[in-house]
Amino acid sequence: MSAHHLIVGGQRSGKSRRAERLALRWQASGGRVAVIATALAADDEMRARIAHHRAARPAGFETLEAPLHLSAALQQVDAAGTLVLVDCLTLWLTNWLMPMDGPPDEAGWRAERDALLALLPRLASPVVFVSNEVGWGVSPLGREVRGFIDELGRLNQDVARRCGQLTLMVAGQAWTRPVEDSNDA
Repeated sequence: MSAHHLIVGGQRSGKSRRAERLALRWQASGGRVAVIATALAADDEMRARIAHHRAARPAGFETLEAPLHLSAALQQVDAAGTLVLVDCLTLWLTNWLMPMDGPPDEAGWRAERDALLALLPRLASPVVFVSNEVGWGVSPLGREVRGFIDELGRLNQDVARRCGQLTLMVAGQAWTRPVEDSNDA
């Protein structure tokens, strides 16, 4: 794997499992794997999800938790021979724009997003990103939720343009293709 890879899909579509399989192949060829986890354990249900992901994570994967400062975490683990798995962009965005303990930090989000997008071409490590595709449903009534969906869609598009591969997960099945060099979306 020589380029970054974005894996998108709905909840329980198999995104994380697919990303871990790619990372296991990398590890089997002698490479190091670092996982950057973006989830925050803000309630019992989320704590259970995080515990499940930790327990299911393959042996030998290093884990770094970075709920807000993803670009700094990427720089921390970046090295030739290391594949980085970021799980997930959706929760990272949620932590900035829909925090459990206060108002959104839109200025902080824009700065961190710009830092990530600027950093990606300079990384020695290939990165596998996991993100949700949430824009296929009914448009929600709430302004904040519509804004979040729009921002996630823009983030996914911008990250995809910096990746060599894009995988759409549906019902555990992967559709992968090279990313087109296009800005007409």
